[in-house]
Amino acid sequence: MLYIGGCTLPAVNHTRDLGITVLSDLSPSLYVIDIVSKAHIRACLILRAFMSRDIHLLKRAFLVYVRPIVEHNSVIWSPYTARDIDAVESVQRRFNKRLPTLRNMSYNDRLRYLNIPSLELRRLHTVERVWGVIT
Repeated sequence: MLYIGGCTLPAVNHTRDLGITVLSDLSPSLYVIDIVSKAHIRACLILRAFMSRDIHLLKRAFLVYVRPIVEHNSVIWSPYTARDIDAVESVQRRFNKRLPTLRNMSYNDRLRYLNIPSLELRRLHTVERVWGVIT
């Protein structure tokens, strides 16, 4: 138990700081689950809302409306477990698999065709730019 001024501080399993939920073991897993859920919902809304099936228009909508959700403060919460990394990457993987004419291509081929990097690669470059090293 911790006390401040005679008052007992409650023990919690997670807390929110700078908008990021962190577990008591400093894992961002709870936050990753939250942002992945929000990003999947927004990506599905884009596909439902746009009448056009133009791949480049849908790609642009994804880059503008979904990618910021999964990249906001990524330097702070950058996932380090394979499960969290895959969960974040699944947002982009699932979205571009649903684009017309790209369904039968592999994920890496779709990224090359769309000329966009993986979310993991973008996170690593951002961390390198900010901290000067790749973790």
